[in-house]
This record gives sequence, C-alpha cells and structure tokens, in this order.
Amino acid sequence: MTQQAAPASVPAWVRQLMQEIDTLDFGEGFARTTDDTEMFFGTAHVVGAEAIKAFFVKIDEPLHIDHTVLECWVAPDGVLFLRGEATMAKKTDPDTTVRAPFMHLYRLDDSGRIRTIHITAGPLRTDAVM
Repeated sequence: MTQQAAPASVPAWVRQLMQEIDTLDFGEGFARTTDDTEMFFGTAHVVGAEAIKAFFVKIDEPLHIDHTVLECWVAPDGVLFLRGEATMAKKTDPDTTVRAPFMHLYRLDDSGRIRTIHITAGPLRTDAVM
C-alpha cells in the first residue's frame, strides 16, 4: 500500500512557532527543537535550538514580519509540509512591504520534536528588505 501526504489542520505548535519567528520571543513553539535539530534555510545549515534562534534573530530583527500558513500536509513517519506567505518590511521603511512565498518541511521524531526543518523562501524583492 502506498502512503501519501494528506491535507491537515495547521497544528497549534506550528502557529506558535511562526508567531515566535515573527516576534523573536521564543517559547513553546521552539520548545520542539533540540540541540540536535538541523535547519536548512536556503544554503544555510544551522544545528541546535539556540543557533536556530540566533539565525532568525539575525535575519528577522531588522524587519516587521508576519508569517501566514496557507496549507498544511501531513505524511507518514512524522513528515509535515507547510506552504505559506511572509509579509515583511524594514523597520526603517515600514510602508514598503513585500510578500514572499515559503515552504517548510519538518521531520519529527516519535515524540513530536523537530529533527529537521527545510525552508525555502522567495522569490523575493531583496532590495526592499535587505
């Protein structure tokens, strides 16, 4: 029998994780990461909960940002796919906003903790936010 991904409601922890990325106020969402969690964000490879938080602080601190999850799919063996959109603007130019599509792929362990996160974002008008 072939196992396939199926549409699902966005888990509360994912919504919390997105809010924590937006506010850089880390709590229950990031509690699912561990010292061994690996994040692949474009070409960046970041390992460990604290390093992943620091990565988001580095790229998001200069921005007003809002992540919206548009679709969630679950697959066997703890795999979760998200499709969404991030709306962002430089804090120094809040009236110039850009929207970037994103995809997240999570691989969870048997206890629901995040083993890996793969993130793609864009295309993006980088001149507006960098």
